[in-house]
Amino acid sequence: MPKAAKQKKGGGPSGPYDRKSKPAANTNIFKFDKDFGQHILKNPGISDAIVEKAYLKPTDVVVEIGPGTGNITVRALEKAKKVIAIDIDPRMGAEVTKRVQGTPLAKKLEVILGDVIKMPEMPPCDALISNTPYQISSPLIFKMLAMPNPPRVAVLMFQREFAKRLVAKPGDALYSRLSVNVNFWATCKHIMKVGKQNFKPPPKVESDVVRIEPLIGSARPNIAFEEFDGLLRIAFNRKNKTLNASFAIKEVLAMCERNYKVYCTLNNIPIDEGVAGSSGAVVEEEEEGGGMDVDMDDEADDGEEDNEEEDNGMDVEEDEDMPEFFKEMKDEEDKAAVGKTPSRNPKSKVAMVVKAKVNKVLASTGLGDKRARQCDQNDFLKLLVAFHEEGIHFS
Repeated sequence: MPKAAKQKKGGGPSGPYDRKSKPAANTNIFKFDKDFGQHILKNPGISDAIVEKAYLKPTDVVVEIGPGTGNITVRALEKAKKVIAIDIDPRMGAEVTKRVQGTPLAKKLEVILGDVIKMPEMPPCDALISNTPYQISSPLIFKMLAMPNPPRVAVLMFQREFAKRLVAKPGDALYSRLSVNVNFWATCKHIMKVGKQNFKPPPKVESDVVRIEPLIGSARPNIAFEEFDGLLRIAFNRKNKTLNASFAIKEVLAMCERNYKVYCTLNNIPIDEGVAGSSGAVVEEEEEGGGMDVDMDDEADDGEEDNEEEDNGMDVEEDEDMPEFFKEMKDEEDKAAVGKTPSRNPKSKVAMVVKAKVNKVLASTGLGDKRARQCDQNDFLKLLVAFHEEGIHFS
C-alpha cells in the first residue's frame, strides 16, 4: 500500500487533535501589574459578602478603590444608586466599563482614572468598598478618616497583619498609631479571613476583611484630625520609649517651639526672643516642671528592646507619610550614640519656656512615664487637651 504523502509544513487543514490547533496557553487580556497591587478577587462568595456587609441602600453612592475587572463593582451596582470606581490603571478602567456596557447598570457607573491618594479629596459617598492595594492601605485609611463628611460605612480588604493592627488594643504587639486613630474616629470590626488562593495572581500573604463605621455628626470628636494625629506621630515614633523620652527629642521640641510662636502671634501674646542665661526665672520654671533628658530613659527601656525589634517590621506603612524631621531623628540618634558630648549652645528663652510647658503637661497628666503602646484613646485625648491649655499644638 502506498504511503500517504506527508503534509507540507503549514499547508492543508489540520485535524482536531493537531497540537497546533490548540489555543494559546495564556488567554489573559492583559498581564496584572503587581506594582499596582493588582490581585483580582476571583471567589464570588467573598465578593457577595463584601457588598452584603456594607448594607447598601438603593439611594447610596458607593466609591470603590481598585475595581479590577469589576467582580465587586457589578454586585454593588445592583444594590446602590451609583458606583464611582477609581483605578490608577487605564486598562482596569476600560475593563470594568466593558463589563457593564449595554446593560442598565452602565448608567449607574462612573469611572475615575488616577491615584486616589494623590487626589485633593475623595468623592463624597455613603459607602466605601475596596479590595485594597496593600501599598496604599494606611494612606487610604487616614484619607477617609480626615474627610469632613466621611462615608457611613467602609468594607475594606487588607493584608492580615494590617487588619490586625486596626483592631489591636493597648498592650498588644501590633498596637500602633493606626489602632488609636481608627478607634478614636470610628468603630472597627473584623468580618472574615480570606486565603491567598482566592486571588489571581495569589499574593504572598493572607488577607482579612474589616468593616469600619466612621463617627459622624455629634458623635464625631470635636478635634481637628491633623492635630490628634500629630500628637500620635510623636508618641508612636518610638512606641516602646516613655512619653517623657519621646517629647524630649530636640526635633520634637523645635516643632513645639515653632507652633507655640504661631499660637502667641495669633493670640497677641508677647514672647521674649532673647537668649536664656544659666539661671533665671525661665530656668526655674523648667526645674519646677521637672527636667527630662532622652538618656534618662535608656535603662528603663532595656527590657523592651526585643519587643521593639519585633515591631519594627510593622512600622513601614506608617513611616511612608511621616514628616521629614521624624525620619531625620534616626540619623541624629545614631550620631549621639557615638559618645559625643551634647551641644551646649545657648537656648532662646522661648525654647526654655516651651520645654518647661511640655514637662509640666507630662507631669500633670501622669502620663510621662507611660509608653505609647500602653496608652488608650482617653489618655491621648487627655494629653492633647493639656497641651492645648499650654498653647502647644501639633499641626
